[in-house]
Amino acid sequence: MDKMDPRTVLITGCSSGIGLALAVKLAQDEQQRFKVIATMRNLAKREALEEAAGDALNRSLEIKELDVRSEQSIRDCVDSIPERHIDILINNAGVGLIGPIECQSIEDMQGVFETNFYGVVRMIKEVLPDMKRRRSGHILVMSSVMGLQGIVFNDIYAASKFAIEGFCESLAVQALMFDIHLTLIEPGPVVTEFEMKVYEDAIRGDYSKADPETADLFTHYYLRNSKAIFSSLGQTPDEIAEHTLRVLTMETPPFRHQTNQVYTPLTALKYADPSGHLVNDVFYKIVFQHDTLMQASLRAIKLLRWKVQKVQQGAKNLGFL
Repeated sequence: MDKMDPRTVLITGCSSGIGLALAVKLAQDEQQRFKVIATMRNLAKREALEEAAGDALNRSLEIKELDVRSEQSIRDCVDSIPERHIDILINNAGVGLIGPIECQSIEDMQGVFETNFYGVVRMIKEVLPDMKRRRSGHILVMSSVMGLQGIVFNDIYAASKFAIEGFCESLAVQALMFDIHLTLIEPGPVVTEFEMKVYEDAIRGDYSKADPETADLFTHYYLRNSKAIFSSLGQTPDEIAEHTLRVLTMETPPFRHQTNQVYTPLTALKYADPSGHLVNDVFYKIVFQHDTLMQASLRAIKLLRWKVQKVQQGAKNLGFL
């Protein structure tokens, strides 16, 4: 890509986590291939992004207000961009919800879909006609492995990701007719403020509407195992940003890209047995019957990852990477 012709990238949900890391990664690209429009619902939370962006701020990175729940907010933001020209749209804004469904209101569930599903649909509806007219563009959606395989007590969040995966599968074929690429980025657990807030809210949650057995399964099995999984298998926002950069610079971007290879066999189980029995049986036994073995395995994985990171850092310091 010509350094004098950077591609305009609009990213949603940039006040923290993956969105912040991704905005900074692209804006600080050594080859100067991107002009980043980093958006967030509340501009009062822009300080962390401004600090992380450093010299890139107001040079290759511009911060704008955008609420994916509002069509007017989206239109105002896109209209403020010269010629409404967006080469790359990255749908990152999202919210989470975990716990027994008996304890979740329909309004809470609708709120998840309002951001995770309809928010993405609103964004794509706004930029797709312009991309079609130019017959070029790349739309990325920050999905999840939970858009491929549901996880216990993540019922509504997984449903919102399944919905967006189905929407994108349908749209991708049409988009190719206009030389527009569509990519789903599918991370596993990512250690962010977003995830930590969901976890902390769950610890303080009221589960009196659930039966005692279900409440106990959630608080003593799920939350404990979830903390261990994030500690052992969780990626950082910077790692997700690096994966996304690789996808953006591919000549032919993939439709799906999983960032954590540990989860690939798990998401493949459902295709190995179309009846669904195999995957349900495996997850049931992992979570509820072999809890001690899973905890030991996670500790071993955490140790191995730590050793690999040390070797990689050593190689990088010596100039081998």
